[in-house]
Amino acid sequence: MNRPFFAGFPQPSAHAMTRSWASNLRHDAVGGLVSSAIAIPLAVGFGMFAFITLGDEYFAYGALAGLTSAFVVGVTCVLLGDRTPVVYAPRVPTTFFVGLLLYSLLHSDTAIMQSASLSLTLLIFFAIILLGGIFQALFGLMKLGALIKFAPHPVTAGFQNMAALLLFLVQLSNVLGYDRNIPFTHALAHMDSAKPLSVLIAAITFAAMWNARKIATRIPPLLVGLGCGTAVYYALEFAGYAQALGPVIGALPQGPVVPRPLSNFTDLAYHGHLAEIAPTILSGALALAVIAAFDALLCARLVSQPGDKPIDGDRLLVRLGLGNAIAACFGGITGGINIGASLTNRAFGARTPVSVLVNAAVILAIVAVLFPYLAYLPRAVLSAVIMVVAVQHIDPWTTRLATRLFQRGAAQRGVVALDLFMALLVSFLSIAVNIVLAVFLGIALAVFLFVVRMSRSNNRRLYRCDAVRSRKSRGAGEMELLEAKGSSILVAELQGALFFGSAERLAQEIDKATAGETRYLILDLRRVNYVDSTGARILADIEADLARRGVTLALALSEQSETAERLADFGGPNSEGRVFPDVDRAIEWTEDDLLRETAPQAAGEIALECISLLQDFAPHEIETLVRHLRRVAWPKDSMIFNEGDPGSHLFIVTKGQASVVLKSESRNIRLVTFAPGTVFGELAILDKGPRSASIIADEDLVAYSLSETDFAALRESEPAVAIKILAGLGRELSGRLRRANRTIHQLEA
Repeated sequence: MNRPFFAGFPQPSAHAMTRSWASNLRHDAVGGLVSSAIAIPLAVGFGMFAFITLGDEYFAYGALAGLTSAFVVGVTCVLLGDRTPVVYAPRVPTTFFVGLLLYSLLHSDTAIMQSASLSLTLLIFFAIILLGGIFQALFGLMKLGALIKFAPHPVTAGFQNMAALLLFLVQLSNVLGYDRNIPFTHALAHMDSAKPLSVLIAAITFAAMWNARKIATRIPPLLVGLGCGTAVYYALEFAGYAQALGPVIGALPQGPVVPRPLSNFTDLAYHGHLAEIAPTILSGALALAVIAAFDALLCARLVSQPGDKPIDGDRLLVRLGLGNAIAACFGGITGGINIGASLTNRAFGARTPVSVLVNAAVILAIVAVLFPYLAYLPRAVLSAVIMVVAVQHIDPWTTRLATRLFQRGAAQRGVVALDLFMALLVSFLSIAVNIVLAVFLGIALAVFLFVVRMSRSNNRRLYRCDAVRSRKSRGAGEMELLEAKGSSILVAELQGALFFGSAERLAQEIDKATAGETRYLILDLRRVNYVDSTGARILADIEADLARRGVTLALALSEQSETAERLADFGGPNSEGRVFPDVDRAIEWTEDDLLRETAPQAAGEIALECISLLQDFAPHEIETLVRHLRRVAWPKDSMIFNEGDPGSHLFIVTKGQASVVLKSESRNIRLVTFAPGTVFGELAILDKGPRSASIIADEDLVAYSLSETDFAALRESEPAVAIKILAGLGRELSGRLRRANRTIHQLEA
């Protein structure tokens, strides 16, 4: 019986868990305390950004929403089995999304939203966050974590860049010290109300955080920035410049509507226009889930350390999704992995989730006891810190892409420009049109461009076999025939996905390439990683068309491969007996077939006079040599000699064939095959070293052997014949080298 999904979560014994956590308790406590000092300001700042559309009176509530998310998501993930010191808090991409989402709800053109009260709008807003968390968890339960990782990078980069830019610009009102929040689009128009000292405090905070490593190496940069900026702010206030300073965060609102999602979610069910609201909630939740899931999987890779267990993306999505859904019930926004706080947590020695619980306990204390004091944090200081975070969140891939685009001689400039255009388009759509629509349009456009790119030619390379030969060594006569007729053998190396977008183009290219004097076509499918039903049908059509024109099709692919299975399932080409594990075997088969038609061979042994090694020998010299040769024979599959054996004999093949192989654990790798009329084992005569490879008889094999001892005797009695043998061996080796060079040149052309 299949186990439930949650059964796979880590479930160590209570005793083992307690012992492991207790051994690192001090470091976990320190790490949790320090990381909370980083997570809390970011949670406050991001929460304020999410609710900035509602005005100044909701700044404090936004801060509370950010802290609620950090606490609830962190505790939920630990309770659901997270055994790492990863810290959770709101993130830039998701905060950007929910901030624009709330804005779009408040400024919607639909009749239902225009007539909705603020309390109903906020309820819809939190319903989207709740359902987004549920969708995120469902992604994990459906094992979609690996698929989400392949979300188009231009889409996510464009979204992240616009989030960082908007997050930066929104802080201008606070940095300039305005007493009330002014949209950044109008911030410069109110410069007469700006407070220079507020700008100075923000600049000091920004510079201190940016250069924190030069000021204090052991203190996290965010704390350095907050500490310096807040100290300067209150020093100036103490000095009597209070009126020239910007405002602080402020207390929780008393008069305005304060959402209570957990107790009010049921009101949606009784709302008379639920059917009209449902599409807004569903589309917004799905888009939020996609953004949150991708961001979580990316951050999980960034916070992992060498030696950590591999990240289970699906379980991460389940934990985060449920945590976000629960946070929404208590008025929190969507959270994710806080990279800075997580890395700081580890840097201070945290190794277990105890540090995450300590972090959550500090957040809870802030919310329950110290939140009124948090209201005294200067907005300019917090905004300057958020500005640094925004700058750090500019996607580096985009900046590298823009640099490459304007570099002289940059490769693939068209592809670079297209990716950059995609990123900018998503950024524009997210602001100018609709944040939800931008996500789905970006993904749809990226998928379309992916299909277009994948539809490019599957042809990796085309070459003919007058220069490129198989590894089968042949006699001089056969080699001359193949040099003359080998161009009728065409090899097409294919790669990539063979699907509906590329198969038709492949058929056209094959038709054009085989229009000349082509007798054989070899399709190398080993680099084809996917074949759909259209691709398989096109291959079958190619085979039928070639057969009508008298062209024989052979395939190079493993019969156990997924491509072979899919071709069989979809009714691909019926190349029975013409499917080979590699191109070399396929070329050898076509060469043999071509030679059978052009120059049929005798069934028996060939005469020694036909051996290329002995082509310069006079009849009496051959008779002299024969007295020193010994006829030997092996049945099929016999091992003639093994790699490393002492070498003492040269062999002249007169019937059958044998192959040189290198043995590996999985299979034997064929280096070359010797046909009748060829010679092997000649190194025994030349250097007397051990055998460099093994040789196996592919067929019943007949040969004449010349031992080292017999060659020495021949050299003494008939030195002229011995010299001719050495000259023939030199010619044989020279010919092999020339053919190898020609093959390399052809393949590199």
